[in-house]
Amino acid sequence: MYKIAVMGAYDSIYGFAALGLDTFPVSDAKEGENILRSLASEGYAVIYITEALAAGLAHEIKKYQEQVIPVIIQIPGVSDNTGAGVAGVKKSVEQAVGSDIIFGGND
Repeated sequence: MYKIAVMGAYDSIYGFAALGLDTFPVSDAKEGENILRSLASEGYAVIYITEALAAGLAHEIKKYQEQVIPVIIQIPGVSDNTGAGVAGVKKSVEQAVGSDIIFGGND
């Protein structure tokens, strides 16, 4: 069975533990890079990363983009949100259905 992890600042991710997800508080990009590599090698199928942390791990996240597992999904955190999470979901939906369903195809 695949596992799901959530990485980011403690304040942004602690609530996910109540949903049964494995949470990994991260204080800086170097620590995040090490944890991301570890999670990817330990069979985590989905890894949610707060936008602020993902901004500092872009080079590491890119390594996994062409792989089926793990899927890395950016989520908004408590602060320092960039909008990348919503943009990523929007792009994925556009690729899957061929249209922007959020704004009806008009940006």
